[in-house]
Amino acid sequence: MIMSTFINIAFSDSPSMSFLMGFLYSPPSLAAVATTLVLVLLLLKVFHGRWSSRERPLHPLAGTIYHQILNRKRLHHYYTELALKHTTFRILGARGFEVYTSDPANVEYILKTNFENYGKGWYQTKIMSGLLGDGIFAVDGEKWRHQRKLASYDFSTRALRETSSQVFRSNAAKLARIISESVSNQEAVDVQELFMKTTLDSIFKVAFGTDLDNLGGKNQEGPRFIRAFDQSNAIIFRRYGDIFWEIERALNIGPEAKIKRNIQIIDDFIYKLIHEKMKQLACQDVDSEERKDIISRFLIFSKEGPKNINARYLRDIVLNIIIAGKDTTAATLAWFLYMLCENPLVQEKIAQEVTEVIGPPPGISMAEFAELVTEESLNKMHYLHAALTETLRLHPAVAVDYKSCLSDDTLPDGFRVKKGYKVGYLPYAMGRMKFLWGEDAEKFRPERWLSDDGIFQPASPFKFASFQAGPRICLGKDFAYKQMKISAAVLLHFFTFKLANEKKRVRYKTMLTLHISNGLHLRAYNR
Repeated sequence: MIMSTFINIAFSDSPSMSFLMGFLYSPPSLAAVATTLVLVLLLLKVFHGRWSSRERPLHPLAGTIYHQILNRKRLHHYYTELALKHTTFRILGARGFEVYTSDPANVEYILKTNFENYGKGWYQTKIMSGLLGDGIFAVDGEKWRHQRKLASYDFSTRALRETSSQVFRSNAAKLARIISESVSNQEAVDVQELFMKTTLDSIFKVAFGTDLDNLGGKNQEGPRFIRAFDQSNAIIFRRYGDIFWEIERALNIGPEAKIKRNIQIIDDFIYKLIHEKMKQLACQDVDSEERKDIISRFLIFSKEGPKNINARYLRDIVLNIIIAGKDTTAATLAWFLYMLCENPLVQEKIAQEVTEVIGPPPGISMAEFAELVTEESLNKMHYLHAALTETLRLHPAVAVDYKSCLSDDTLPDGFRVKKGYKVGYLPYAMGRMKFLWGEDAEKFRPERWLSDDGIFQPASPFKFASFQAGPRICLGKDFAYKQMKISAAVLLHFFTFKLANEKKRVRYKTMLTLHISNGLHLRAYNR
């Protein structure tokens, strides 16, 4: 009865569960047998862990998959609550034990010191395979090294830096004009949706050399692609705590039927782009060094990578670039404006800094102002940089990141981790730990990142883990900051933002990247 109650509560909104629960309850004795077997298996796992770890202890057992299911809509709060009790802890998950840590020493060990022992692993690759396939975020080994090598080269080129700056400025001006229209019409706008559109336009131009114009509304395929991509993102994350997802996929029911339809939309969109790019390269006699977009370089240098590279592999690369360039930046900008609405004095301090650094003449247009937001001027905006970093501390784009332990190991805290354990570090929870950030850890305070003379001071990437660290550190970190700072500088110079409904509570949506659930609706006012 206890187990069936858990399942009913946890999956009451899942279309597939009515099928599964009907199967479990007919005949009635089958449910009792299944429940007993599950409980026995759970107890055997727990006691096996205790019996086999007398020499070196395992981390405290803080919960099970059923607690994850019950807390699925507030999962990062749940992990934070556990991290406040145990810096590192275990959960008995769907496929064995999972270890979660908010200890910077453990994070450094996992991401850097013993990097080779903590990879994606076969099961995580399987979970993400439908959407991210063999892209850089879902693989280890040769394919990861190949993509990392090419991406490292691309992000270091002067051509890409210059191209990206111009694209970010142009799209920031477009975004400002759209918000200006909402001011004239006295309408609220969903800024998260607008950020998703503008970052998608930017990543397509910078990475693929394609003018999508999703923000301008001319491309009708763009919104459909975004919806399919975001819904798939959420379903992929749901698989981590859904013991039935493989059954649902085999039966093509529930969320797995939905993700199958969405992936078809995604594939149609991406394959069209790849084939068009292939045709362009076939018709052009252009030296590879002159190609400014990332996907062209992958196509040109594909012979140096894994064998049998094909359109499917390129599709996976494209989608991984998109989730890195669109979701993370757009979600952070949305959380950033939310925090500024909650802290209006910070909003005014940033606007003042932007004006002082840029020194624009009166009556300047949005496009003209955007052109003045150069890399040199951005480097002087220390308070803006601090406010964005403080946003990422409290609302990291990736709230929990998973690895797989490939062989038995002992973490710096002295506790053992066994081969096959899923190991996660918790940027969301870490941003709320008082032992890392002080008594005001949960307070939004950009000043914590500034020296006495107002210069930005970075923290250890193993303490502030929003961009990962070690060999897998985010290659696009500087590009993300640049796009966010350009967008923020342009918007805050021309507008003041307030919540459209100050009584409505803002919540996150539990998915691979930390989106605001149901968007962020703001009202903008001319300065």
